[in-house]
Amino acid sequence: MNKEYINKITLGDCLEFIPELNDSSIDLFLSDIPYGISLDDWDVLHNNTNSALLGKSPAQEGKSGFKRRGKPINGWAQSDRNIGLEYREWCKDWAAKVYPKMKDGSFLFVFGARRTIHRVIDAFEDSGFLLKDTLAWKKPSAHHRAQRVSIVLERRGLIEEAKKWEGWRLGNLAPIWEPIAWFMKPYKIGGTITDNILKNEVGAMNIDECRLNGSSPTNLLEFGFRKTETRIHEAQKPLDLIEYIMRLTTQENQLVLDPFMGSGTTAVAAKALKRNFIGFETNAEYHEKSLERIREMSSNSIKDLPLFQQTLFGKNG
Repeated sequence: MNKEYINKITLGDCLEFIPELNDSSIDLFLSDIPYGISLDDWDVLHNNTNSALLGKSPAQEGKSGFKRRGKPINGWAQSDRNIGLEYREWCKDWAAKVYPKMKDGSFLFVFGARRTIHRVIDAFEDSGFLLKDTLAWKKPSAHHRAQRVSIVLERRGLIEEAKKWEGWRLGNLAPIWEPIAWFMKPYKIGGTITDNILKNEVGAMNIDECRLNGSSPTNLLEFGFRKTETRIHEAQKPLDLIEYIMRLTTQENQLVLDPFMGSGTTAVAAKALKRNFIGFETNAEYHEKSLERIREMSSNSIKDLPLFQQTLFGKNG
């Protein structure tokens, strides 16, 4: 069954296609899934919509970040309290389908939002997976918009109150990191992880291949985009980050699954590292752009390699 999907990004809902994959055939699950925070149409994974959701205020016009109106953390209605539960059930629906397709002892890396990653963890644990760790991807920069309380009060004509709240803001701190939940599919009880590695060739980490400036990897990953990297999706992750995780946990010719391919970064990384991949994407526009991105791939020169690979080749010492 897998042959039909290997090294292809299939247009359609992963819920339809995952059951067709071979059981115990996937070496690594690596996906930047929708976060359920109403970033765009594809990220609205609940039934409680509102006419204002995903709209724009004059202050949002032309902005590179926070381009659409999301739901405030307190919600617009009491029913908004169910959004997290609906997101968890959405995650559980496809996670349960993924479970039998993974090899025993294999790893799964799931990108998420700080406010919703616990729902992902609940869904995956309920589906049988074990949480191994939660990594942090530190971004080079972060969009930040925190409205001044004093300005809001001045618009209401509350001048004295505005003076009292001078310097205070609404919103959050600059979101400089994102969580990555690291799961493992349980291996046979009574055996050891080493026994499982010998049988299934998964469950180990290639530390020597992934040293940064001579140091072993930590659970804080700091990667940005390459200057020449194609950007086609606002939630896109850096190629260096995806390659690093793939290099850390897989060998050449192993099979990587990404059911939410988006911009195609997982596929590009797999091709660059001589891994096989299976990908699905529901959005026709992103699907076509991801295919175009793969077609345009060319051999990386040393100057285009990520920092840790440059080090291996001797460019940085």
